[in-house]
Amino acid sequence: MSQVRTETTARRMGSLALFISTLAATGAATAELPGPHLQDGRIGYVLTERHWAIYETEDRSECPQGMNSRGSRDLFAKEYSDLSEGELSVLETRLKVEGYQYHTNTATTDIYDSLPFYEAQGDVSHGLNLDGEVDAEDYTSPDGVEGVDNQLYRALGCIAGYRKDGPYWFFENDFMINNGYNRWMIEISGVDDLVNDDEVTVTTYRGLDNLFTDATGEGFVAGGTQRVDARWGQSFIEQVQGKIVAGVLTTEPIKQAKLPWSQPGVSDGYHIFKDLQFQFQLSPKVAQGLMAGYVDVEQFNHRFRTNWAMHHQNYGQSSSASEYAALRRLADAYPDPQTGANTAISSAVEVTLTQVYILHPEEQVSSSQATEPTGF
Repeated sequence: MSQVRTETTARRMGSLALFISTLAATGAATAELPGPHLQDGRIGYVLTERHWAIYETEDRSECPQGMNSRGSRDLFAKEYSDLSEGELSVLETRLKVEGYQYHTNTATTDIYDSLPFYEAQGDVSHGLNLDGEVDAEDYTSPDGVEGVDNQLYRALGCIAGYRKDGPYWFFENDFMINNGYNRWMIEISGVDDLVNDDEVTVTTYRGLDNLFTDATGEGFVAGGTQRVDARWGQSFIEQVQGKIVAGVLTTEPIKQAKLPWSQPGVSDGYHIFKDLQFQFQLSPKVAQGLMAGYVDVEQFNHRFRTNWAMHHQNYGQSSSASEYAALRRLADAYPDPQTGANTAISSAVEVTLTQVYILHPEEQVSSSQATEPTGF
């Protein structure tokens, strides 16, 4: 039996070698395979990378005072520097400091006033013009576009954790692969031309399937399939009109949108964006660019605190109450009708999405029936 298998394998390998040599001789072996393409005038993309848009320079000129050093360890050392062991209980020390992240009114206490909070400086930032105006508080984009609204950058720009290769920047992208809850997608429909099209429809969904990775497990490959989560993902479905000019998709604002944004093993979570807009450079395989809008301050704070324990916040030198105070101070939209205080802060997220074929519920049923085993 072993000899028969060996001879059969040899014949198959010989046939394969002959087939490959024939392809090479005709030039077919070097021809490009068909790439992902429009299907019935629609194309889908799934989110594979995201991080808050932080403008960074090599010399950190945007942080002339240095990086913030206001993690819980710094606060603890500052507040209890004069105490000897045994003078206060765990409740009065460690648990009190940990409580700061949930009882954010403590941001007004003397301990926070004694440690300065550094905001990002300068007039350049990534982002979009959300209000259609150009004023003194606005930035200019690295490409020279004026009127950029991104006050979240001013608050987070000098916190190490949010910067490139910082812990939040790294882990929240790493968890894209491991956490299916974050499977956010867009589908562009009514597409006549992926380069120029005066009118398209963009719909957001949450998906149900794993990402399609390359052999390294770190990169992502176009052409995968994602089923729409039509049951638990209803609150993530939004639709907006847009257009494509010179390969760039821009959309009208979505009044309010939820984006899944969680950490596996800790909790599920999401961010609430108001007036959310997209600006993506499109190709048949990838969509890259910015999504920008006003993020709800309370939801931003709640999501971060429930996803990142105080232990993890120390990785990026983030101090809950100090950061929350900065968000409240810099919030620039949606004033509270009672107090007049702004409840949302302008922001931008740099994203990469990879092309997928999106299966809607009716298509999922059809696909399941088509692939049902029929027996032998």
